[in-house]
Amino acid sequence: MAYDKLFEKGRIGSMKLKNRIVMPAMGVSLAEPGGEANEHIITYYEERAKGGVGLIITEITRVDDVCGIGTPNQLGAYDSRHVPHLERLAERVHKYGTKILVQLQHPGRENKSDMIGGRQIVAPSPVMCKVTQEMPRELTLEECQGIMKSFVKGAVLAQRAGMDGVELHAAHGYLLNEFLSPYTNQRSDRYGGSFDNRIRIMEEMITAIRFLCGPDFVISVRISADEFVEGGLKLEDTIKIARTLESFGIDVINVSCGIYESAPTIIEPASYPQGWKKHLAAAIRKNVKIPVIAVNNIKEPAVAEALLEEGVCDYVALGRAHLADPAWANKVHEGRPEEINRCIGCLYCFTALSDGGHIKCAVNPRCGREVEYSHLEKTGDDRPVAIIGGGPAGMMAALTLKERNYRPIIFEKADCLGGQLNVADKPILKDKLAAYKNSLIYRVEHAGIEIHLNTCADVAMVKALNPAGVFIATGGTPIIPELPGVHSPNVMTAEDVLTKKCTPVGSVAVIGGGVTGMETAETLASNGHAVTLIEMTKSIGRGLYRSVIADYMIRFQKLGISIMTYERVLSVADGGITLLNGITSQISSLSVDTVVLAMGVKPNDAFTQAFEDAFDRVIVLGDANKSGRIVEAAFDGFSRASTF
Repeated sequence: MAYDKLFEKGRIGSMKLKNRIVMPAMGVSLAEPGGEANEHIITYYEERAKGGVGLIITEITRVDDVCGIGTPNQLGAYDSRHVPHLERLAERVHKYGTKILVQLQHPGRENKSDMIGGRQIVAPSPVMCKVTQEMPRELTLEECQGIMKSFVKGAVLAQRAGMDGVELHAAHGYLLNEFLSPYTNQRSDRYGGSFDNRIRIMEEMITAIRFLCGPDFVISVRISADEFVEGGLKLEDTIKIARTLESFGIDVINVSCGIYESAPTIIEPASYPQGWKKHLAAAIRKNVKIPVIAVNNIKEPAVAEALLEEGVCDYVALGRAHLADPAWANKVHEGRPEEINRCIGCLYCFTALSDGGHIKCAVNPRCGREVEYSHLEKTGDDRPVAIIGGGPAGMMAALTLKERNYRPIIFEKADCLGGQLNVADKPILKDKLAAYKNSLIYRVEHAGIEIHLNTCADVAMVKALNPAGVFIATGGTPIIPELPGVHSPNVMTAEDVLTKKCTPVGSVAVIGGGVTGMETAETLASNGHAVTLIEMTKSIGRGLYRSVIADYMIRFQKLGISIMTYERVLSVADGGITLLNGITSQISSLSVDTVVLAMGVKPNDAFTQAFEDAFDRVIVLGDANKSGRIVEAAFDGFSRASTF
């Protein structure tokens, strides 16, 4: 496929772009606490510019250091000291022919007081966000004007730093969005009430930026085309907003959707299809003459090309796809789309940020660590390294060792690579995970890595290689607790169910409320089984981002899946199970026909011990070392191989 539209040159205002691919703003929390752009955030963006993207829009950049701090290490544009640091960022991006805008933002009511030194959060009106659950203080008229001026100052500082323009973040329920929406703006002064009043702060801001920065400085505005909340902005409202913003003199509209209270529509979990919200951007594009940028949950280049061909937007914005693979654009342009490291939609990136850390990616261990892993030492000298197990940890280790000039040799007992990914991609709605697995296998096979399938490696076989070391990546075995009746014919593991080695009948109890248990429960319910999901702790989905859990709960409700928490299984019988409640200590019974165990895996220590006894350098990876998810397997394989 040629992807002619993706690599067609474009123009936004005075800014010429080498292609139609945009990396939109995503919070990364890599800057200094005071907002200065340091080597970490500069290298992070430089990697994406080197990767071929046409336009980068920085993370949310604070313009107010009193009530406008959104993340602990957020980029800043509120003080002249930020200029030289932003200048370095602009220079490092520009040398690849990529343009860059600074996204100016204030979180408003979608914030926490502990982010701003215990002060009460602020908003146009005292309307509490149901997610952050803190009542904001209503801004005074003077404060509104002061915040407007802080955005203008941020634009002036960005221009002084050599940036190509700014984006005003008026989407996702943040402060500027709060002024625009009747859901959050209940003011009765010149900044509230009528449409003209609610958009006034944007008019004043844009007019001032244009006056001070001139006609060639690009101004973008990001909007939520539909807030997806009762009483909030709908598409017909935002069409009017877009046309009005165009009349104020902006250069481009960046179309997104949602606010925190409809968060899955902003950062979609894996279940959302690519392009699901294209009608929003298409409708706005039909009503304005300026270019339209739009996000659409894009992972695949064919989807991006189709959106441009259909006239949905003028520029496609790919966010998490660029976290997973900084070279997404170059790989497409060079005819290597199979090599793209696919985003799986797990939202681990947002879990990392919500935990107070910097940006990370489950399938790209380098993300957020570009400085630490910018140059892997090529000290392998073609020495062989045995890798036992071709799952995600083993394959990641093999690719990393190959990059370091070692000669990795994979031994896999199955007839194909993939390991646990060959189980994890079997539940419904796992197309993105399957695409990631396929791309990972493709990269291993096309890297010239020696692979032995259907091979159970033993010590003698590996010794014959005289390897520099041995990586054990054999995964784990399902945990089967020693309970009365657990070995009955009606008891099976989730792995056996998902791979169709075993077939449940009738009603099913799935034991374990982790990811595997949730996926198994949903798959079985989708196939017509009455399913009860049982978890011994207080909640299911431990470690998952809240939007992912919320998405599961919506689907579970539609499928009629029952959830029991704080329940421990005591025994299994032909007709059901006996449970102990962890809160009340009451014993109860549940009648079910089939019991499916999804209680995690444990390492195969006996296998590992034999190799540790025979070799000096043995590194144990992934589930073979400690039970974990894809993120732990990928990072374990990469980090241990990078320092081997």
